Formats: sequence, C-alpha cells, structure tokens
Amino acid sequence: MLDIGWSEIAVIAVVALLVIGPKDLPRALATVGKWVRKARMLAREFQSNVDEMVRQAELEDLRKQVDEARSFNLATQFEKTVDPDGGLRNALKVDDTPRPTAVDAGREADKAPAPAALPPAQPVPTLEADPVPVAAPVAPAAPAEAAPLPKAAGDTAARG
Repeated sequence: MLDIGWSEIAVIAVVALLVIGPKDLPRALATVGKWVRKARMLAREFQSNVDEMVRQAELEDLRKQVDEARSFNLATQFEKTVDPDGGLRNALKVDDTPRPTAVDAGREADKAPAPAALPPAQPVPTLEADPVPVAAPVAPAAPAEAAPLPKAAGDTAARG
C-alpha cells in the first residue's frame, strides 16, 4: 500500500519518541490508530460505493442489451443485409398492400345488411279447362328375337 519497510518504521518511531516524548507517545499512537481506522473505513466505503456504481452501470448495459434483443426484428435485419440501399426492393416493386382473400370476403358478407323482405306471395291463378279423357295403359310389347350373328372365318367357337 504505502510500501514502507521496517527500517523506515524504525526511523519514524525514533523521531516520534524524540519529538513527542515517552510520556505522550502511547496517547499519540492511539490517536494515530483511530485516524488510520477512520481512513480505512472511508476507503472501504468509497470502494463499496464505486463497486455498486460499476454493478449498476453493468446492469444498465445489460438492460439496454435486453431491450435491443426484444426489439430485434429478424425480417428487417435480413432485408438490411440483403438489400441495404433498397434498390432490389424498388426494382421488383413489391406491393405491400394486403389483398382480400375468400375469408375476408366472407367476413364482409357477414357485415353486409340483410336484404329487404320480399312482398307476400300472390296466389297463382288456375285455368279451368275441359277434362281430357285418359287413355287406357298400353301393355309393353314382347321383345323381338335377336338375329343370329354371322360367323367369322376364324371363329374358334365353331371348332369345338
């Protein structure tokens, strides 16, 4: 700390003995001890305050890093990496407007007002005509016999 060796301490003790005197030396050493203790306490308190400030500064840095991580948008970062000046985006003319889908159309139909009620149905007029005589049912005709098919020259069924 102060880098004082035994030889320097011996010189200081001899000078103090000669200047203060042997009678007041113990009281002077006690007073010096109190002052050294107070100085060490102040140094310890100062060091702990500095350490706490460093921890708070580190915590503040960590808070900033966490906030940056929360607000990190991968899509934006990817776009900045691939197309930093926006030339590719402008060349392709990407349309960012959302297009309606079938689901959106169904939702809009649900929101549309109901059609007005139809007027009550009018009775359909009936025509009165002379009754038509119904003919007796006709029995179905017997099926005609099928004509035999001509035999081909290479017919294997005829060889038997």
